[in-house]
Amino acid sequence: MSAGPSRTRRTWVLLLWLAAVLAGVAVISRTQFSADLSAFLPASPDARQRVLIEQLQSGVASRTLMVGLEGGKDALQRAEVSRALGKGMRASGLYEQVQNGDHSEWQEAGTFVFDRRYQLSPDVTPERFSVDGLRDALTDTMSMLGTPAGNLVRPLFERDPTGETQRIAEGLIPATSPRTEEGVWVSRTAPRAMLLATTKASGSDIDAQAIGIARIETEYAKATQGMGADAPKLQLSGAPVFSVQSRDKIKGEAIHLAIVGAIVMGCLLLAAFASPKALVIAVLPVLTGVVAGTAAVALVFGSVHGLTMGFGSTLIGETVDYAIYYLIQARGAAVRGTGWQRWRDLNWPTVRLGLLTSVCGFAALLFSGFPGLAQLGVFSIAGLVAAALVTRHGLPMLAPDGATGMGMRRHMARAASGIVEAMPRFRIGFLVLAVGAVALMAWQGGTLWRASLSSMSPISKASQELDASLREDIGASDGGTLVVIQAADEQATLRITEAAGQRLDALVGEGQLSGYETVTRMLPSVAAQQARIGSLPDAATLRTRVAQATEGMPLAPDRLEPFVASVEAARSLAPITREELAKGPMAPVVRALMFERPGGGWSSLIALHTTDRFEKAKLVTALAPLPEVQVVDIGAELGSLYDRYLHEAFVQVMLGALAVVVLLGLYLRSLRRLVAVCQPLLLAVVLTLGGMAALQVPLGILHLVGLLLIVAVGSNYALFFDQLQETGRADEDTLASLMLANLTTVVSFGLIAISDIPALSAIGRVVAPGALLALLLSAAFGKRRAR
Repeated sequence: MSAGPSRTRRTWVLLLWLAAVLAGVAVISRTQFSADLSAFLPASPDARQRVLIEQLQSGVASRTLMVGLEGGKDALQRAEVSRALGKGMRASGLYEQVQNGDHSEWQEAGTFVFDRRYQLSPDVTPERFSVDGLRDALTDTMSMLGTPAGNLVRPLFERDPTGETQRIAEGLIPATSPRTEEGVWVSRTAPRAMLLATTKASGSDIDAQAIGIARIETEYAKATQGMGADAPKLQLSGAPVFSVQSRDKIKGEAIHLAIVGAIVMGCLLLAAFASPKALVIAVLPVLTGVVAGTAAVALVFGSVHGLTMGFGSTLIGETVDYAIYYLIQARGAAVRGTGWQRWRDLNWPTVRLGLLTSVCGFAALLFSGFPGLAQLGVFSIAGLVAAALVTRHGLPMLAPDGATGMGMRRHMARAASGIVEAMPRFRIGFLVLAVGAVALMAWQGGTLWRASLSSMSPISKASQELDASLREDIGASDGGTLVVIQAADEQATLRITEAAGQRLDALVGEGQLSGYETVTRMLPSVAAQQARIGSLPDAATLRTRVAQATEGMPLAPDRLEPFVASVEAARSLAPITREELAKGPMAPVVRALMFERPGGGWSSLIALHTTDRFEKAKLVTALAPLPEVQVVDIGAELGSLYDRYLHEAFVQVMLGALAVVVLLGLYLRSLRRLVAVCQPLLLAVVLTLGGMAALQVPLGILHLVGLLLIVAVGSNYALFFDQLQETGRADEDTLASLMLANLTTVVSFGLIAISDIPALSAIGRVVAPGALLALLLSAAFGKRRAR
């Protein structure tokens, strides 16, 4: 006669379970998934870090795509494809600007520069329009008429004899602009045409970036239609490409790990239970845990990072343990249908305590100042709690007496008994190894924890090399050092930017910089424009000075009457404004170098082109008198961020470990039992770290998360051995469940260890050996009467 749960209870529990899962799936279906590493940057950064994070999330660097067209028949074919591709990209409306050396669409900008040259040219000063200044300027311009540049100067000579338009154009040309061939940009070292594009979408909007990349591929296919194998090869790089590649790779790897892990786990569980029904039941807590974890992160943070989703694969290793404990330990009840009650009374308290220790460990991550780390904490806690609740309340409804089939469990119990019998002999050996591990870690010191933020990126080395090659060819600023100006309003920002530019000009003269890019070359401050316009003499005065300046020159003063008229007209021009530029082709450049900050105020950026002689200290000294100007060293700031990240994560892990010890102490109420439970966990962590140190593995943030998982998983083993010690009986089902749970954990994390995603493999390489050590050490330091 069956004494299982009542039909009403079973119905309500299963309906609530199904409703919770469906609600979680509904939340996930509307969730946005991200892959940019800015989620692993601090939520409360300082001033320099805030600038860095803004640039990583939405700055021009995060929206810039570099396109290469390599190979093909010849340079002419590559140029034709480049022009066709550029035209199609501009017509799409997805990009703020598309540059490839083809200036046919920049006529409007040229007209604007010529018409407003006396407001834009930095050379417009009172001295420039004195008799001597005019004579010098006329001499310089006339000397160019006989050079190849004369074809450009000659049509403008009568209206712009002082060469202001040429001076402005020189300032707008990047110091390291690409080489031009057949009218388009080309590589200096390879048969490759080059394009540079900036998307309109924010760098953090990966879906929009993916659309922009797909559009380039579509336009490339149109431009090369009919060329066959002779078509030049499309090459793409830049931050948007890395973001999309990261998301796709993480997503693909998570699916791959889930499939492979499910197959391997299925085979192991099927062999252990010899029951397809038990296999299905064992998987249910895992799936519920992943759904609950993902939905919880989505509700708390609004989006889910790809690494957090990939981290769900690691939950398989622990959440499946709960089902294994139940399915094995609930069998063999004296009265049919009461196995779940016996498990609830005898084993659930131990499982519950193991769950609470895991929750305490991961709860420390919730208080991290890094959203990515906090996401891992929320995901782990929600997933583990959901899986444990399903095991406690749901599985008894499906299998009141656990798994009925024996499979390999009897052999597992015998093997586990043999291990428990043998392991105490190795206690001294384990202690010696632990002492050696501590000595090795002390000898390596700080060099042990030497991983970097970039070590979490899944971008391949080949992709990074292509990015460096395209960046060098296109002459893009390496972005290693940024000059950032922040002020309360737009005009103050422009004035300070101009002051910084004057100091940078001195560094250019010293050879420290080959040049720099600043918004004030296109949008000077109103004060600067008014000063320049104020330098212009009236028509009568200028006419007199022109006559004096041209004495002895083969140039009649009357020929420069258009120049006098242009200057007179410029005297009444209104200042150039950002709103005016927003309607023309210069708008993308202005928006890239100057923007309104989310928290209020304005910022402008000065992109530097450094030389081999560049010294950051001289740059900092030159700009020191301007307190609103900050020099941001990207590499140093990222290193500082990671150091802070690592330190905070270490503190959180220590607090989590302390919470686990306090919880165990309150529950066990015995110092002897507390030491017996904590000792194998501590040794497992120490020996795992010692192994990493011996293998010269650079440790980082996610290795710390792996150590938390060792404690979370291992605490279950240690507590069950403590339970066996206290009862003093050899429970073969408990030993079999421990061995099977450990086997599934080691295998699942072993699969993760060989992942192509560095962040996931780091966790797997720590937890797989650590979990095995936790079981062996729990057996080694257990009392003999527990065997």
